Amino acid sequence: MAIDKKIELSDAQIIEQLSAFGVRPTTEQVYKIREYIIILLKWNDLASLTTVTNPVDIVSRHFGESMFAASLLPVENGRLADVGSGAGFPGLALKILHEDLEVILIESNNKKSAFLAEVVRSLELKDVEILPTRFEEVRAESGFVNFVTARAVGGFPGILRWSKKALSPRGHLILWVGVEDTSKISSISGWTWQPTVRIPESQRRFILIGRPIP
Repeated sequence: MAIDKKIELSDAQIIEQLSAFGVRPTTEQVYKIREYIIILLKWNDLASLTTVTNPVDIVSRHFGESMFAASLLPVENGRLADVGSGAGFPGLALKILHEDLEVILIESNNKKSAFLAEVVRSLELKDVEILPTRFEEVRAESGFVNFVTARAVGGFPGILRWSKKALSPRGHLILWVGVEDTSKISSISGWTWQPTVRIPESQRRFILIGRPIP
């Protein structure tokens, strides 16, 4: 593993980057974001977590884009399953934003799962469960979660099928998608979708929120 990395990232920079996404972090949240980035960069060579390595860009691209979803849908006090968590976005970013959110991180890569466990331990995050397996292998009955999230992962038909089983009757699926995927996903039957929302600071990345049709 790489040695500890020092990063130059001020409170003001974190606050400024998140403001573009409508997020106003507390002092504690700013601290956790900085510590998270230190761990992320330390592990990155080992686990190939992100190609974004500038700390300021990490705040915007990973934390900002993840937390932006909370302005579109109230996720606090809910239970969320993050499919293909990778480096923990959006699942752990939303957990930092809403401490009372229960989060299940589903990540089949062992190195990435170990990284997620290190973040959860270091930041003392409660009510976070890590499942080191493929989401298809997670047995989920109706009401398993209120929200399912997936960011930068493929296999949308499979995610939609699994989410239909896992979501509570009024639950939502939240997807971070490219412009081409929005029309493909919206045309899949059995779902009702909210209007697509472009992510701030981006031209080709969007958030798509849907619910299964009973």
